[in-house]
Amino acid sequence: MKKQFVLGVDLDGVVADFIGGLRPIAAEWLGVEENSLTTEISYEFPEWNLKEFGGYDALHRFAVKERDLFKNLPPIEGAPAVLRRLSTKGIRIRIITHRLFIKWFHEEAIQQTVKWLEHYGIPYWDLCFMRDKSAVGADLYLEDNPDNIKALRNDGHKTIVVVNSMNRSLPAPRAENWVEIEKLILNEYESWNVNL
Repeated sequence: MKKQFVLGVDLDGVVADFIGGLRPIAAEWLGVEENSLTTEISYEFPEWNLKEFGGYDALHRFAVKERDLFKNLPPIEGAPAVLRRLSTKGIRIRIITHRLFIKWFHEEAIQQTVKWLEHYGIPYWDLCFMRDKSAVGADLYLEDNPDNIKALRNDGHKTIVVVNSMNRSLPAPRAENWVEIEKLILNEYESWNVNL
């Protein structure tokens, strides 16, 4: 059996517009106008002043449990179509996400994730819910979390930085949108095929 090129794809902030989906829920939670919540955020959203409302975990729990966050996130522009094109070229899409970080919400998180992937026609052969993404084998990773990017690269894994407000200082390869992401993946895929 011919070896397949495996693309490890993070979901939130890479394929799913996590900030765009969470922002209206956070506005409801906080009782503020949505446009008062910046999209230039850092880890655990301190810019949104969540502390007196139970912190990020409380908002996240409400968003997933009461507002079906993972089922209702908008996709990032171009992501579903590019992933479909890549899949037809024989690239194996392996979704790797760390959505199981709040206890006793795993069933909802997994069901909502699968429904979302199916709803937007996103092709994938493997769906991994893991914090340590380097433990999942892939030839190339798409990631936006700076800690994950550093860990993957420190372990010798080729990783494309999907640029956001938290990772702008990280070195290339990096992409601002899915047009750039597709080019970088295809370049890596062609290079991989040559070296088979």
